[in-house]
Amino acid sequence: MQPGTHFSFGDHKEHGFVASFTSSIPQHLAHWFLEREQYEPVPGEPRLYRLSEPERDGVRRTRQAVHDLRRRGYTVQADIRLNPADTASPPRPVRPNRFQERRSRLAQAAAGRTTQRSTPPTTSPASARPIPPEPTYAPTVHLTALPGGRSR
Repeated sequence: MQPGTHFSFGDHKEHGFVASFTSSIPQHLAHWFLEREQYEPVPGEPRLYRLSEPERDGVRRTRQAVHDLRRRGYTVQADIRLNPADTASPPRPVRPNRFQERRSRLAQAAAGRTTQRSTPPTTSPASARPIPPEPTYAPTVHLTALPGGRSR
């Protein structure tokens, strides 16, 4: 192992996917991390842990453990096929971002000219409007009672 390495992951003939830790990390902390990544201690081997249920997508789970420990800032050594940095995963299909497309269309519409208001409305100021003349007569309103109405 290289100096400064905290964890090491690899294949073992008897135990399958294994992980070990160095003295650069406290034993209780290494135990805590490896158990969270679904590794269990190997009886009789003090610093060796094996992946529980390795037949259940063991390579992916080991790569994930390597990735998680590196993300937390630990130095991890791994076999080539178990190293997520060395092996490229298949590209994920790109899903269109419909929200971004809608925002783009709205921004383009807001920036363009509108057909609703091609010319500004022609209005004159309030002081220039003609005021109708006042009537010279007083309007008369005739109220007639309708037959069959209610009496008061």
